[in-house]
Order: sequence, then C-alpha cells, then structure tokens
Amino acid sequence: MRNQNKINQLGRTAAHRNAMMSNMASSLIEHKRISTTVAKAKALRGYVEPLITKSKTDTTHSRRMVFRKLQNKHVVSELFREVAPKVADRAGGYTRIIKTGFRQGDSAEMCIIELVDFNELYTTDKKAASAKKTRRSRRGGGAKAKSEEKAVEATAATEAVEGVKEKAEAAVKTAEEVVEDVKEAVEEVKEVVADATEDDTSESKKESLDDDSDDEEKKDA
Repeated sequence: MRNQNKINQLGRTAAHRNAMMSNMASSLIEHKRISTTVAKAKALRGYVEPLITKSKTDTTHSRRMVFRKLQNKHVVSELFREVAPKVADRAGGYTRIIKTGFRQGDSAEMCIIELVDFNELYTTDKKAASAKKTRRSRRGGGAKAKSEEKAVEATAATEAVEGVKEKAEAAVKTAEEVVEDVKEAVEEVKEVVADATEDDTSESKKESLDDDSDDEEKKDA
C-alpha cells in the first residue's frame, strides 16, 4: 500500500525513475524548455527546483551536491553560471507548466515545462516596462505612429535628394573635364593647321621667287 506516499513512481522502479529525472533535469537546464507528459513534468518540478535553489550559493559543497543528482559536469557549470544569476531574485517557482493537449496514440496529457526567467514572452520585466495607456493615449498612438512614419519618409526623401545631388555634381565634374579635353584637342588641331598653312605659304613664296628669277635671266639673255 502507498499510504502517505506523495511520490509518483510513474510506473518505474526507483533506479529507473531517478535516472529519468536526472536526464530530464539536465535537458531542462541545458535547453531551458522541454516537452513531456503532465505527470512527468509535475514530478520533474519537484526534482529540479531544489537543485536550482542550491545553485544560488556557489560553493564547492553545493556543486558536489548538484552533481550527485545530475551526473553531468557541463550541465552543472551551466546551472551555476547562467541559470543561477538569472533566478537570483526569485524566491521560488522557477519552472512553468503549459499544457499543450493530448498525445495521439495513448491520449496522454502533454505539456511544456520551461524555466520562467528564460521565456521572453512572459517575463515580468517587459510588463513592468510597458506603462499603462489611457484611452486618450490610445487614440493619440495612431497619430504618433503616423508622425514617426512621416519623419522616416522625410529622412529617406532627404537622403535620396542628397544622393541625386551628389550624382549630379559628379556628372557635372565629368562633363567639365570632357569639355576641357575637347578644348585642348581643338587647340592642338589649330596649331597643326597653322603650321601646315605656314609651310604651304613659304613654299609658294619660294616658287614665285624662283619663277621671277628665271624670267629676269631670260630677259637679260
């Protein structure tokens, strides 16, 4: 008979139950959330919460007592380094059980058991941070959102205009450089043409002088 026996054996021997609780507690500390049956979750809650309480005092004796239950040094170090500082201000109730329905096959009631302080959706810090809003502030919330959207659009428009201006300035600079290059090329062509015309005029003058000298010699003869 199990009179005055509050421990749920879960249909297992003592050794099997202890090994299962140790593995489930290690998985919960490592992953911060596991899915299991409601009966196992309730048994796990009474198994893991005393270990979390013991991890608040980081001493060699506490680490040895926790390792005696978990038998995993990596999980023990994570419990004392990550979990314990986050639950330091909590007096108890480190876990939460969320029922998720019934398992297909044997219709066992399933749930999710998780560490309270590692769920960002249900933390009290965010609830405290979000102040109460009156009806008037709710009405004005849309106007504030619209004004913020307009401000964002205005900043985006100004940035776009500045980008267009920079591109236009760069295009103007390149156009000026091209015009200067064209001017230099035209001046070079003019110089070449002038040199060519000077050479032609000098040759024509020489030819005319030669013709005049030939005519004079013929007359003298």
